[in-house]
Amino acid sequence: MLRKLQLATAASLLALAVSAPAAQAATVVTFWHSFNNAGGEALDKIIADFEAANPDIDIQGEYVGNYNDIVAKLQAAIPANRGPDAVIMEVTRYGLFAEGGVLADLTPYFEADPLKDDLYDYARQIGVIGDKNYIVPFNSSTPVLYYNKDIFARAGITGEPVLKTFDDILAASKTITETLGAEGITGIAAPGQFSRWGLVMANGSDLVDAMSGEILLDAPRTIEAYQWMASLVHEHKVASADGVTEEDNGRDAFLAGKVGIMMNSTGNYVGSRKALGDKLGVLPMPCNPECSVPIGGAGIGLLASSPKDVLDAAYKFVSFAASPEANATWFAATGYLPINKKSAALPVAAEALASQPGIDVAINSLPYAHGRARTEVVTWMRTTEYDMWQAMALGTAEVEATMKKFAEDTRAEEARLGSQ
Repeated sequence: MLRKLQLATAASLLALAVSAPAAQAATVVTFWHSFNNAGGEALDKIIADFEAANPDIDIQGEYVGNYNDIVAKLQAAIPANRGPDAVIMEVTRYGLFAEGGVLADLTPYFEADPLKDDLYDYARQIGVIGDKNYIVPFNSSTPVLYYNKDIFARAGITGEPVLKTFDDILAASKTITETLGAEGITGIAAPGQFSRWGLVMANGSDLVDAMSGEILLDAPRTIEAYQWMASLVHEHKVASADGVTEEDNGRDAFLAGKVGIMMNSTGNYVGSRKALGDKLGVLPMPCNPECSVPIGGAGIGLLASSPKDVLDAAYKFVSFAASPEANATWFAATGYLPINKKSAALPVAAEALASQPGIDVAINSLPYAHGRARTEVVTWMRTTEYDMWQAMALGTAEVEATMKKFAEDTRAEEARLGSQ
């Protein structure tokens, strides 16, 4: 009996010894991202579906904060060689890491991937600098105009409101604030940076020219757009200063039913719909005088320092995340734009389009949606713009002088980066 037990034990140990390497053989890919709440849940499902189909790959997703947090943490991690293998990168801010050799050139992977033929043109283009592909799109967006139907009705604005120009938006915001201000309701949330960029484009300008890289912060129409945006807060007082010093405050006030209008990413659709239900209205951004919106969101890049087998595994996940099935899941759960031509026809996406009014507004904006500059200086410009905006919106700095000095400083930083 003892002999049989010894033999059985030995056989068990041998089986464990043989199976252990196989169990440990999964290639681990660390993945930093910026999604929590509904977006985080949808991403977890995509990761789980990928791992079920690829049991030899372990995607270790980690929420590390918003796009700004990712840039800061990546800059801190790289010198210490503690960066991830894959990372979500906002579409205007990856140029700094691409030019610095931090991100791997994905062109060989992408060109051999049938996925490239399934992506919309706008989605393919956001990952390209020069003739190289550095990120593959994941969550693409444009800003849209959200409004609270109940607040508009209580303010005496009936039917679908006309909010096509800056003047239209200001007039409605004044009416709401004057009528309902005693209840702590304001007309509009102070625009966040993505929407500020969109409003500049709607006014016929840009912050940095997407094709030439020319800095346009001091262009007359850029200044004019900032003057209007700042006036919402410090002059007309139809937007709360709380949304200037912390942009999420404006969004949260809108979701709480305390703001009539919010201009924000289409990625906020599902959360807004959950908070407001049938009270939510969605319209395109204003055309003042041009219909032009920026393409936002992010793609997934891979770090060049990762081993080849990890890069291979990571790209397999990146490609899966942009597949029709994964993209349809993501679109339906978040409201971000479909990036894959085949996604909208799948049942989960078709159901979202049929049952969630307004989720298609951003899709309908694509004919006049445009990419944005991805030059190295854009990361610095975007980080610095927050302080410039706060000073102008709070009325502590005059807009024209601030924007001219901001443009001068941005050109100086661009020259410094070019000399390195």
